[in-house]
Amino acid sequence: MVQKYQSPVRVYKYPFELVMAAYEKRFPTCPLIPVFLGSDLLYEHRSEDGSLHMVERSCKLNVDAPRLLKKIAGVEFVYFIQKNTLNWKERTLHIEAHNETFSTRVLVNETCRYSVHPDNEEWTCFEQTASLDIKSFFGFESTVEKIAMKQYTANIKRGKEVIEFYLNELISQGITHIPRWTPGGSEGYSPISGNATRGYLYNIDGSRDDQQEMSTLGLVRGEPGGHNQTSEPDGVKLEAEYIERYLGQLTPMQESTLIHLRQWLKETHKGKIPKDEHILRFLRARDFNFEKAREMLFQSLSWRKQYQVDYILQTWHPPSILEEYYAGGWHYHDKDGRPLYILRLGQVDTKGLLKAVGEEAILRHVLSISEEGQRRCEENTHLFGSPIRSWTCLVDLEGLNMRHLWRPGVKALLRIIEVVEANYPETLGRLLIVRAPRVFPVLWTLVSPFINENSRKKFLIYSGNNYQGPGGIADYVDKEIIPDFLGGESVCNIPEGGLVPKTLYQSDDETETSDHIRLWTETIYHSAYINKGAPHEISAEILEVESVITWDFDVLRGDVVFSLFHSKRAPVTHQKDASSSSVPSTASTSNNVQLIDKNWVLGVDYSWVEAPLICKEGESIQGSHVTRWPGFYILQWKMHSSSSGTSIVRVDDVLASLQVSSNKCKVLYYFEVLASEDFRGSMSSLESCSGFSQLSGVTNSSNKSHTGSMVSR
Repeated sequence: MVQKYQSPVRVYKYPFELVMAAYEKRFPTCPLIPVFLGSDLLYEHRSEDGSLHMVERSCKLNVDAPRLLKKIAGVEFVYFIQKNTLNWKERTLHIEAHNETFSTRVLVNETCRYSVHPDNEEWTCFEQTASLDIKSFFGFESTVEKIAMKQYTANIKRGKEVIEFYLNELISQGITHIPRWTPGGSEGYSPISGNATRGYLYNIDGSRDDQQEMSTLGLVRGEPGGHNQTSEPDGVKLEAEYIERYLGQLTPMQESTLIHLRQWLKETHKGKIPKDEHILRFLRARDFNFEKAREMLFQSLSWRKQYQVDYILQTWHPPSILEEYYAGGWHYHDKDGRPLYILRLGQVDTKGLLKAVGEEAILRHVLSISEEGQRRCEENTHLFGSPIRSWTCLVDLEGLNMRHLWRPGVKALLRIIEVVEANYPETLGRLLIVRAPRVFPVLWTLVSPFINENSRKKFLIYSGNNYQGPGGIADYVDKEIIPDFLGGESVCNIPEGGLVPKTLYQSDDETETSDHIRLWTETIYHSAYINKGAPHEISAEILEVESVITWDFDVLRGDVVFSLFHSKRAPVTHQKDASSSSVPSTASTSNNVQLIDKNWVLGVDYSWVEAPLICKEGESIQGSHVTRWPGFYILQWKMHSSSSGTSIVRVDDVLASLQVSSNKCKVLYYFEVLASEDFRGSMSSLESCSGFSQLSGVTNSSNKSHTGSMVSR
């Protein structure tokens, strides 16, 4: 495999002629570069007018390799051929170098270029590219590659330091200005005394123009943090100082990988190019593996384009229910300057929010938080003058209990984590979890396998009041910023959360918004309308006995009877024809499905596996059934007749029936089939939590069929 290196643009804030004088002091030998033992002049040519100077040298290098490897290779030193073309008229120096030693086994090619800064003629730019191709090396190809890459990257930074050393030496000797080449002269340059520019821009009165200096820096590679890359010129390149100031410390190879990925995007991506800090997050998430990072970024960019995520901050307006009951919000910053997000998860009715607004709205809300977090990181980078590439999340778990661990909610949470991990990698700098209750280990066991390992390392978990002691959150967040509900001095104006009233629960068709492309085509909860004489039925084919059918539903309108049947025959779907019903035809009635054929005989073609359960309007039902036989299991909801089984009609039943408009009931439901070991494993985890050992014992006690339903009002 060919290893390639591309440097960012490194800027010397000195004129080109002065930088060239410093560069020439490196030859014939340079004590500041220990690996460079010396050079011999092979060829030299100057043009008649002195504008062109060409030099070819043989350079002797001492490679820091194991003695055994040198003995096997039969060499002590390595020789390179370097060809320099210095154009004083164009003010450029072009350098080409390749290895002479082992040229049939190893190919090393390097190209360097010094040139005038495109926007400030008093500055000099330097760029460098290189490639390494090891074809064969006595069976030590991998070892040689590692040694070569290690030494090369170590000498890259050293090269700039050497040039700056000789620049300072020239200035200390009084050589502070070198006139430019002019036609008619025969000399490349003539050192004379004068006022040193020292790399700065000066006003007419002699004062330093720092503002102009910073403006010029911005023009080299686009505005800091901006890189809005649809309008970015093709010639704009990353500058080393910009990387250090706005992206952070990177090794030479990391810089090179960033540049290669950025260039690949410009050549192949037709949409909006992401900002450099966003590209860098994907590289960090894949340990700067170019291929893996490119694939991950490509998938994310396709996702962003398909669902118009780039515009979510402008187009997303959270429902009033989320604004009132979602207990989370931004709150200043931590001690490192990271934006701080506070989430009072223990006060969030996740079940109620999921049923009231749907997982689509919750996901969009989480994405808008992630987009806002990136925007705040950019702001803080400028505010604090150092790279801020991630944010801190403070999660308060006071109030967390088993209602947060019901399976549909955990399933929705895992789906959200999957989307965020794939599209917002390395955005979480630190996660502070405080007041973790006894039930938290269960939630962590369910969720942690789906969280990236790098992200898990950033979690700090405090139980009880441990967050207030040594090593607590005061080590990461200033006391004047810690929220008052955690013993700090800051008033935190985020919603307090609380239980979402069941009157706000909506069906999946009601939560759909036509203004947005759906991020998820499938919803966790589904709604069904139940007409008189037309129940709603769903089926699950069971191949292995002791599989577990679980369900969770809410009766939003009317009273229903819930039943579970078993049949060896495969049911056929019958969509309810609205025209045959006395109920006016609406789109909603299409959610009604019948599976039990009218010709089927109860006790022959199908049978009850448990007694029917009457469910009143406003009730929430959760339950499970351990299957005893293979076949088809049918879950059925049908309208409950208040007069069934009694000749006496109660006044309450009459009033309730009058409240059911158009003889139609409505349920919001979820069901899932689990393998027996998966279900028992999750229930075993719950046994350690008070109040749940009895429930898990019912499920695990025998091989017989069991059904359990819990009702809450």
